[in-house]
This record gives sequence, C-alpha cells and structure tokens, in this order.
Amino acid sequence: MDFGRLSDLRYVDFRLPPDHPDTAALLARTVAPERPHVFVGCPIWTNKAWLGSYFPAGIRDAEYLHHYARQFNSLELNTTHYRIPDAPTVRKWRDAVPLGFQFCPKLPQVISHDRALYNADDLTTTFCRSIRELDDRLGWCFLQLPPTFGPENLSRLERYLLDFPADVPLAVELRHPGWYADKVAFTAVAAMLEALGKALVLSDVAGRRDVLHMRLTTPSAFIRFNGHGLVNSDYQRADLWAERIAGWLQQGLQSVYFFVHQKDIMHTPVWTQHFLARLNSLTGLEVPAPRVIPQPVQGSLF
Repeated sequence: MDFGRLSDLRYVDFRLPPDHPDTAALLARTVAPERPHVFVGCPIWTNKAWLGSYFPAGIRDAEYLHHYARQFNSLELNTTHYRIPDAPTVRKWRDAVPLGFQFCPKLPQVISHDRALYNADDLTTTFCRSIRELDDRLGWCFLQLPPTFGPENLSRLERYLLDFPADVPLAVELRHPGWYADKVAFTAVAAMLEALGKALVLSDVAGRRDVLHMRLTTPSAFIRFNGHGLVNSDYQRADLWAERIAGWLQQGLQSVYFFVHQKDIMHTPVWTQHFLARLNSLTGLEVPAPRVIPQPVQGSLF
C-alpha cells in the first residue's frame, strides 16, 4: 500500500487520535459476543521470500495459499481489484484454507475507479455472485474509493450502498481529503454508513493522518496498517493498536480485521508476532501468530 507512505518519518506523530465520540455510542449499543474474533492478514499470499522460513522450501505455486493460511487467519484479497474471478477459482481458494479463515476481497477497480459507482449494477452482481462461493470463508469485502471521489458524491455513494447485496458484508475506504476536512460531510457519511451497516475503513499511514478518524460505524473494525520496516515507531504503533483494540473489545466490539502492509514482506510476520503478543496479553485471547516452521534436513550425517 503506497497510499500515504513517506520516506522521512521524523515529523510524523504516530500516536492514535482519541476515539470519535460516536464510537463509544455505537459500542454501547452493541451486544458483546461471548468470544470476539480477531483476524490478521497480508495483502498477498504468493510470498516467495518466505520459502524456507514461514513456507516450506520447494512448494509449488499452487500450494502457497494453503501454507499462507497456516500462518495468518485472514487475507486482504487484492487480486479481485483487477479482475472478477470465476466461480471455480474462488472455490479453489475456499478449499485451500481451513475453517475459520476469512477472505476480504477488494471490489473491482472498474466499479470503484473507472466507473466511480456509475452504471455498476451488473458488475456488482457478477462480483458478489462470484465471491459468495467463498461461503463461510467470506469476511468483509471492501470498496476502496479513489482520492477523486469527494463529499459531493455522497448521494451517489448512498444510492450504490442501498442497492448493494445485504448478505455481503462491506467496508468503505474514503481517501478524498474533503471527507475529513469538512466535519459536516464526515458526520453525514459516517451516519449513513452506520445506518446501512457498512464499516468505515481506518487507515494508519504516515502521510495522511486525517484518514485515521477513529470512527467505528459497525461492531466490526476494518483497519489497514502501513509499516516502515520494523523501525522503532512500528513497534510503538503495534503496542498502541493492541491497547486501542483491547479497549474496543472490552466495550463490546465483535470482530477486528487488521491488515498489515510492509514494503519488505519478511517484516510482516515479525511485526505481527509483536502485535499479537501484546494484544493477547491484554485480552486473554489466543490469536495464533505466524512462526518459522522447521524445514526438512537433507543429507543428514550419522
């Protein structure tokens, strides 16, 4: 995720803002689950750099997803942003992962960017029909709107969401600065998303702290995190997020989808280990963290 990425971090305040006042109100109305769900994942599964560490050495390309799902329990499915997969492909994805794993497919860019939600009903129907093949492995889909899609398009967004299939959970990512600079616009879009049961994506990126709005619109949080190669601030941010999510879970949050973006994919498991160790210690949960797996030893001498 290059959105909001900076090379110079010296002047970035990485502290998390206070919760938006409406977040506490939403959680107060939420029935807390007996056991909340925490899903953590990456944006891709074909991580060849993991061969011999987090993946067994020598596996075939077709086996990558199977082994990825033994390290993470969710996936930000970005491939669907570029093409709508056919049903047999989606069923292969579903069958490659264990029960409890969650895919979060990104809506196709032809809907979000090329058509900007205009005349997209047929494409949306085709997309939803396809990803329903994930069955119980389908988590929240997400609609990433381009930086050109601003508050003047609120009614268009509302119309699209009203027609979006109710059985497909959906989160919406807003990147135009106007949504956050205009308090009236932000209040309106957040209220609309809450009323329609759509999540508002939280993005933690260095160059756009405005998108870190801390306004939950559903009892599920959808968070995208941009790291910077395991510098000190990465670990500090991990602790801050663990503390904030633990607080939300205590208030009644039902589920969390947390996606980790690092330029070097070798940094993602290491960061996630730190993050989940802290979150598990605060909550008593036992969300498994990625781990280096033993590799077969060839040609052992006796």
